Amino acid sequence: MELNEIIARISKLRMREGLSARELSLRIGKNEAYINRLEYRKNFEPSISVINDIAEACNSSLEEFFYYDINQYNVDKRIIELLKHTKPEIKESIIKILENS
Repeated sequence: MELNEIIARISKLRMREGLSARELSLRIGKNEAYINRLEYRKNFEPSISVINDIAEACNSSLEEFFYYDINQYNVDKRIIELLKHTKPEIKESIIKILENS
């Protein structure tokens, strides 16, 4: 994942939670300007540990953060959960429907 996409996802999660850049910075134990510098200067890359802290502070996970389509994460996750409890023949029917759509 490119740095600009990482920064965009941080911003998306932050705004989704209604957090200011300052508030998120403080929640992850950083200087109050950390997120602002990250979002606007884009001159450094956060570590995976910092990304994890940001995700947790935004009621998210690394799985959601790095999911190929963050906008569809919850829907896709729900589908997978439902499929776990679906009979095999129903799963096959679903596959055929999806393959033909």
